[in-house]
Amino acid sequence: MNDIFRSVINLISVLAIPVFMLVFLGWGYAKKIKVYEVFVEGAKEGFSVAIRIIPYLVAMLVAIGIFRASGAMDFVVWALSPITTLIGMPAEVLPLGLLRPLSGSGSMGLMTELMKTHGPDSFIGVLASTMFGSSETTFYVIAVYFGAVGIKNTRHALPAGLIADLFGMLGALFIVRILFGV
Repeated sequence: MNDIFRSVINLISVLAIPVFMLVFLGWGYAKKIKVYEVFVEGAKEGFSVAIRIIPYLVAMLVAIGIFRASGAMDFVVWALSPITTLIGMPAEVLPLGLLRPLSGSGSMGLMTELMKTHGPDSFIGVLASTMFGSSETTFYVIAVYFGAVGIKNTRHALPAGLIADLFGMLGALFIVRILFGV
């Protein structure tokens, strides 16, 4: 049963991006949209957005650096370790789960470190990469993109984003445990 599930997951992972690309191109063709021209216009707009978000990006990166350097990350990992042990999550992966909503590059560094230490095909390596792909840099998105367009009241965006991150990470743990038979 595990081998069949693993084979289906592998097939989906190989086909997902090409299928999505074909669907979007086919949809654009069916709607008579000039996909390439629309893509180029979006890229032009993206460049101007990138210029506008630089101050927000710098502020967010400084805040993340202070959080990690102060030892707050280590304290939070220590406080949450009884819960992670209860659900079967290795303690090594918890810092990734905590940093991912804050920083894409910081969490990428942690994930790379986990893979160098434990190997990319290990339970921890696969769990780390699956968690990374199953979550978002929620605080970064809110700080940078909401700030760039002048939104000051984020209302339900932060709680909804953090709940989605939590369930993405729990879902990653569930799927990887099934794949590894743990």
